[in-house]
This record gives sequence, structure tokens and C-alpha cells, in this order.
Amino acid sequence: MSHSIGIVKSIAHRAVDSDAMIEIASCNVLPGRGLDTENRKPGKREITLVSAESWADVCREMGQDIPWWTRRANLLVEGIDLAATIGQRIRIGPVEIHIHGETKPCRLMDAQVQGLTRVMVPNLRGGVHGQVLTGGAIRIGDSVGIMATA
Repeated sequence: MSHSIGIVKSIAHRAVDSDAMIEIASCNVLPGRGLDTENRKPGKREITLVSAESWADVCREMGQDIPWWTRRANLLVEGIDLAATIGQRIRIGPVEIHIHGETKPCRLMDAQVQGLTRVMVPNLRGGVHGQVLTGGAIRIGDSVGIMATA
């Protein structure tokens, strides 16, 4: 693990893309799939993370308390700069994930809360997405860190 340590604050999933997000206390994550309860295709977007600090900024700017899972991300993490994770490997509990890039907000955000897309654009507020390299269980409270490069 490296210098940047955060924590998993919450976990959410959905069985199919159009379903509502459901918060859970733990999940199993598989390489080539992401959360074992979701229908993600293998590749760069198997799992998504959003920053608790960035989400607080979104809520402040929107002037309302919006549940974080409105973002439709899988993990709410606190204490780690997600911008610094892009192109890096991170570890969450036993799980290793390669973070490929920013998860850009889309029109679906405005379908839930008008104006949300615009507020999420600055400062990587939409979070990041990655590919699961090593599977395992992720639980609320697990540490999140950027892995040291060899």
C-alpha cells in the first residue's frame, strides 16, 4: 500500500442498469465482472468509485442533501484523492483494481436531479472507474490505497 489511505464509507449495487441502487454492507468483487451482483461487461468499467468529499461539494452546490448512490457508483470512499488514482492500481481490502479514468456524468444524472450533471463535471466529482485485477470481498470500513509501483 502507499502513502494515500482512504476508507470505504458505503457500497451500492444494482442487478441491471435500469434498477435502483441498493446500499449493502459488503460485496464480492470478481475479475472480469466487478460486483458479483451486477451485470457489468469485462473491461475498464467493472467497478466505479466516488469521493465522499466531492459528493459533499455536489450537495452543497445543489443546495440539497442528495444520496450518494444517486451517482450510480459502487463505492463511496473518503480520504483519498481519486484524481491521483487514475492510471494506478489501488487496493481495497484484498481486492486490486486498475483505475482507468474518470467516470464522466451523463444526462441520466439530470433525469434524477435537474442540474446534477453540470455540478458533477468540475474536479472529477463524478468519480473514477476501474478494472478488477484480483477479486475478493469488500466491506464498509476497508482501507483504500494506491499501490506502490515496483
